[in-house]
Amino acid sequence: MASSSYSSPFLNQVSDTIRVTHYSIRTEQAYIDWTKRFILFHHKKHPKNMTEPEVAAFLTNLAVNRQVAASTQNQALNALVFLYRHGLHQPLQ
Repeated sequence: MASSSYSSPFLNQVSDTIRVTHYSIRTEQAYIDWTKRFILFHHKKHPKNMTEPEVAAFLTNLAVNRQVAASTQNQALNALVFLYRHGLHQPLQ
């Protein structure tokens, strides 16, 4: 298996987790992109130091300020649920 080549060790770890669970490369790219956006939205705060309120704030921003489609919001939510459940082993409530 080829190692991931993202700029961050954390993103490489998440990428490896996605690959181990046999998600498609497109899903990996989308989930990594949403993870990056989530981290940048919260001023580079590490996801392990954030919980449901930060996830809700990010998703609310997508809906209200960015006015993204419901399907896009669902993709972002699924990426963050995967990140917390499989990447950080601390499922969202």
